[in-house]
Amino acid sequence: MTKSTKTILWVFFLIVALVQLFPLIWLIDFSFLSSNEFYSSSVLKWPSDPQWQNYINAWVDGKFLRYFINSAFVTSVTILLTVILSLTLGYAFTRMQWKLRPIFFTIILLGIMIPIHATLLPNFAIFKALGLTNSYLGLILPYTAVSVPLGTFILTGFMRSIPKAMEESAVVDGANIYRIVFQIIAPLTAPALVTVIVTTFLNCWNEFIMASTFLSKDALKTLPFSVMNFAGQYSSDYGSQFAVMVLTSIPAIVIYAIFNEQITKGVTAGAVKG
Repeated sequence: MTKSTKTILWVFFLIVALVQLFPLIWLIDFSFLSSNEFYSSSVLKWPSDPQWQNYINAWVDGKFLRYFINSAFVTSVTILLTVILSLTLGYAFTRMQWKLRPIFFTIILLGIMIPIHATLLPNFAIFKALGLTNSYLGLILPYTAVSVPLGTFILTGFMRSIPKAMEESAVVDGANIYRIVFQIIAPLTAPALVTVIVTTFLNCWNEFIMASTFLSKDALKTLPFSVMNFAGQYSSDYGSQFAVMVLTSIPAIVIYAIFNEQITKGVTAGAVKG
């Protein structure tokens, strides 16, 4: 590859990176503006007097900490259930021989094509009859149900690349099925598991429509409700809303930065070997 070609590639990737990062830069920039400064023709506007008060409002009036704890609990339990179910289902579909396996595998994968909000009304009717509205379980169950098909798809593709000889050796040593799945298969599928964890986290962390339908108790509300605390009937505190969105996006950015390499390995390995 010539030097000029490398330069062109570097410039191209820098432009792509800037385009990808621009929404985040724009979000941070506007989080320091007062509401009166939002209406201008400038795409980016350097604040003459940075409004740190927006972040104080987001933390105090937006009830950020309480909603953060609720979001962290719902997301953590959803991730745990999704990982366990996806791992065991993936093992059952790739390693076990049982009747109607292809049919059940197809039915599970059909869940990938069903958007979570398409199940909003039937879920609400069922959960209301069961008394699950205004509870963490009312969010954890649909979030898990929507995340498991994609997790199963990723893990089955990855597990097909693992030699069966390792499991056969474990069986000879006396390992039972649970030890094989959770102590032998799970570590070998770590990149795929990280991909499942991160995608599930992103899907749950920012979800609002289902949460706003199922939750009305303030003590159970999740982070997206914090933005709505600054929305009024005739006017909104846009600066504080942007500050909330910046604070909300920090955990997602940190998690993606930490597991970026594992996510790439998991997706590419599953795509090539699946």
